[in-house]
Amino acid sequence: MTTSVTNDARNYQERVIPFNAGDGFPLNLINVRHASEAPTKGPVLLVHGAGVRANIFRAPVETNIVDALVAEGYDVWLENWRASIDFPENEWTLDQAALYDHPYAVKKIIAETGVESIKAIIHCQGSTSFMMSAVAGLVPEVNVIVSNAVSLHPIVPSWSAFKLNWMLPMVAAMTKYLNPHWGIEAPTVPAKFISALISLTHHECDKPVCKQVSFTYGSGFPALWSHENLNEATHGDWLVHEFAAVPLTFFKQITRCVRAGHLLSAQNFPDLPTSFVAQAPKTKARFAFFAGADNLCFLPDSQIKTHAYFDGLQSNYHSLHVLPNYGHLDVFIGQHAARDTFPLILAELDKN
Repeated sequence: MTTSVTNDARNYQERVIPFNAGDGFPLNLINVRHASEAPTKGPVLLVHGAGVRANIFRAPVETNIVDALVAEGYDVWLENWRASIDFPENEWTLDQAALYDHPYAVKKIIAETGVESIKAIIHCQGSTSFMMSAVAGLVPEVNVIVSNAVSLHPIVPSWSAFKLNWMLPMVAAMTKYLNPHWGIEAPTVPAKFISALISLTHHECDKPVCKQVSFTYGSGFPALWSHENLNEATHGDWLVHEFAAVPLTFFKQITRCVRAGHLLSAQNFPDLPTSFVAQAPKTKARFAFFAGADNLCFLPDSQIKTHAYFDGLQSNYHSLHVLPNYGHLDVFIGQHAARDTFPLILAELDKN
């Protein structure tokens, strides 16, 4: 059932539209439009990363990326895929998202709007899994894709590689999930142990969720942003509610991918290749690759290498932006992102 609400603060009309993934997993899309002005441009789909939700694109800043897109005339669609913390914990893989979630989200938007093609902004593991969909030819309706942080070639700092290779097996003996919210509430003995360990080793911040995020996702202090890039409203109460469980099924898959230097499938689905760089991509989409120069979750070399791969296939068609003074997620939630990063994203969407 579709539900509609009016966001009076922003003068938006929002619809929550449920749909089923290809394997029956219940998902939803959030459609955001100006309440009194129809979109003048087509749909753009936003795909969040792991252990967050669609709301991650709506930080409490003066202008977030949804605001910027609506103001530019786009019909905005936020996808909650199976990694969303709005859904019960589940042991998902990138394969499941690539095969079952994103293609069906795209089809739902096409059905709702009647358009022939859409654009997409994809972030982190929303980016890796959506790239898998695109390379496998499962989202031919998407003609422009803006990818942030990582896509086909995940490259991580050496400390992150050590954690994935040596600490992950120890964590797997205790729990099936990691959860940054354990900094607020650790319900089990393993959760309490991991939370205590993080408190002993991370002193860069007095926000427990921020510290837990750094341990879970990267190598920095902090890992996903620079503190100076976040306003107090974002770094304070908002972040507390925007991070939760990530299954070790994902971490095990990304560990294999980091070792190989490129994305690999995990479940041998016939519609997905084993390696996502061993054959030509089955997509005509134009890609714009974004990377924060200070990213300590996935190094900017990740996007540089993927851009070089696509540029070798079709020279001067795709683009690359390495953003100084930005990291992983502050590209979207930074207090000055509307000035520093959003214009570049909008320009890529507007290119012919």
